[in-house]
Amino acid sequence: MKTIQAYRFALDLTPTQERAVLAHAGAARVAHNWALARVKAVMDQRAAERTYGIPDELLTPSLPWSLPALRKAWNQAKAKVAPWWGEVSKEAFNTGLDALARGLKNWADSRTGRRAGRPVGFPRFKSRRRTTPSVRFTTGVIRVESDRKHVVLPRLGRLKLHESSRKLARRLDDGTARIMSATLRRDGGRWHVAFCVQVDRVERRVARPASVVGVDIGVKYLAVLSTGELVANPRHLTAAQARLRHLGRALSRKTGPDRRTGQRPSKRWRRASARLGRAHARVANLRRDGLHKLTTRLAGEHGTVVVEDLNVTGMLANRTLARHIADAGFGEIRRQLAYKTEWNGGRLLVADRWYPSSKTCSGCGVVKTKLALSEREYTCQACGLVIDRDRNAALNLAALAAKSAGSGPVPARGADQKTRTRGQVAMKREPGTTPVGQTGTVPPQGGDYQSCAKAH
Repeated sequence: MKTIQAYRFALDLTPTQERAVLAHAGAARVAHNWALARVKAVMDQRAAERTYGIPDELLTPSLPWSLPALRKAWNQAKAKVAPWWGEVSKEAFNTGLDALARGLKNWADSRTGRRAGRPVGFPRFKSRRRTTPSVRFTTGVIRVESDRKHVVLPRLGRLKLHESSRKLARRLDDGTARIMSATLRRDGGRWHVAFCVQVDRVERRVARPASVVGVDIGVKYLAVLSTGELVANPRHLTAAQARLRHLGRALSRKTGPDRRTGQRPSKRWRRASARLGRAHARVANLRRDGLHKLTTRLAGEHGTVVVEDLNVTGMLANRTLARHIADAGFGEIRRQLAYKTEWNGGRLLVADRWYPSSKTCSGCGVVKTKLALSEREYTCQACGLVIDRDRNAALNLAALAAKSAGSGPVPARGADQKTRTRGQVAMKREPGTTPVGQTGTVPPQGGDYQSCAKAH
């Protein structure tokens, strides 16, 4: 099975190498901003001409938004815009133009209804101070050295790794992996290189193919499994809050940058900002490590994993729980389970967003009309079952696996059902099964990307 996988390693750069990498990242930002300004100027000119009643065929020719078209326009103007263009790799300019082409396409698809999800805004200019520096290499010499402690990239040469790259090097030596691109990015004050690799993975099987586990994600416990296991929530952000608050106050007392007066930050402000960035990066690394360990264990042990389709964006609107929900990483758990179950030969089932897993009795199937968040124990008035609220939800999720033969969303009864008596439930379902209905979604209206680009 061939799949795309990323290998990420920390780098130990010399001051000269770091300046060279920053120059490449700055070149990507310059190309992005120049092309965006060109696109906006053409769009504004065409909009102004329309107000004068000029027909569409006589308007100023529009600038295509594809990457080849933007690259062609950049090559014609780079001698005047960036006379120093020969000092960096051409891949640096391609990085900025590719990001702009993707952003314009996503914006156009979102407007015409061809892209699902939240509305995508129009691309914005990249700031030198607020933008995370990064550059992507897709052509040229990209390899891992035989000592597994160095990598070679175009124009940058030989860069030292902070850790061994033996996992990637073994696959490259065996011929089961091929490097497609390499991206340099600075996170938390440290540079990392991420290799996008096409990997030929060996077919694997889970330890228990017939096992089904329901996973109820929460704040009190990170995950409650239908097997009865409780996965504790480490709360990394809460644990580091005191230190983050201390570092933030120390940073506020330093002389920072001011765009209104042109004031440049002091060296002490830069050092304090770096300390605060490292503290935030440590929290993110701890969270990422814990989630990877949890999802790897679930995907490697159980043949079927059932989770909920949570509205994380809506949940973050709760001011009381927003920080704890963000710290838990609800969306990341589902994302990792999606590809790890596929790698291990299992399947991931996603319950409908409106499926009342917490309100449904896992014993008799009766659905409660209301269930307050403060009620941590589920008490069924029909059969008398008393069970932990999260455990009850996990059991209901696991029961949904019998309703689906493949992977993906599982249709389930919506949360607008009223509480019914035991006799009514028996008439609606067969013994030993959970009542399941059908829910539907309205497909988004399609649109034409070319027409949107032509209109602007």
